[in-house]
Order: sequence, then structure tokens, then C-alpha cells
Amino acid sequence: MWTSRTAAHGRYTFSSRKLLFNAIGFLMAVGALIATISMPTEGYAASAAIQAAKAKCIVGERNDGYLGVVAGKSADAALRREVAAVNQQRKAAYTRIAKQNGVSIRDTGRLTAEKLIAKAKSGECVQDASGSWIKKR
Repeated sequence: MWTSRTAAHGRYTFSSRKLLFNAIGFLMAVGALIATISMPTEGYAASAAIQAAKAKCIVGERNDGYLGVVAGKSADAALRREVAAVNQQRKAAYTRIAKQNGVSIRDTGRLTAEKLIAKAKSGECVQDASGSWIKKR
């Protein structure tokens, strides 16, 4: 084991390196999850019905990493079931990634939300940081 000095002396402690490697692993895992969610043929991806509802601004990406029905819009029971199923799959993935990286499920979801909202298409509704629904430009 090597000696420990503070970052101010130009060296990192063992625990600082471990934290850095965990952070890198976490970001890579979230990146892989984003790629999976973005692929329409994969299990985490939204169905054609959800994609159509997103295009009509009925369903959108929430700021916590889950799908939601946009406030003031109505979704039929079948669409709500599909949204719930996708959210259940996302929660399982967030739980796995969070456990592997020693972070919270909430943080994993929020980081994923940032990426998904950035990738949302123009005209789709997304939640901003305050929780308000906005149409992406």
C-alpha cells in the first residue's frame, strides 16, 4: 500500500482513488442504461404506443428518470399500464446500477433523467428541474 497524502500535495489517497473508480464505473453503467433505453427493440425501451404518446406530449420524461403522464393530459388505461411497466423495468435497472456503484437509486434515476431529457426529441414534453412540464424545442 502506498502512502496517503492530501490532494493539495498532488497525490490522492487510496480512498480517493476508489471513489474516482466508483464514479467512473457508475457513469459508464448509466451510459449503458441510456443506450439500452434509447433502443426501441430492447426491454427498457418504450413501445410504439408510448412513442406516439410522447410525440403528442401525452407522456414525457420526468426529472426523476421515469416516464409520466403530462399534467392536464389524459391517457387510457392501456397506455398507463405500459408506462408503469417501463417504469418498473427502469427501477430494476436503477436498483442494480445503484447497488453496484454504492449510490442511491434516486441519484441513479436523476442522472439518467438528465441524459434522457437531453436526448428527447423536439416537440416532446419533459419535466424541468422544478417538476413543470415543458415542450422541448
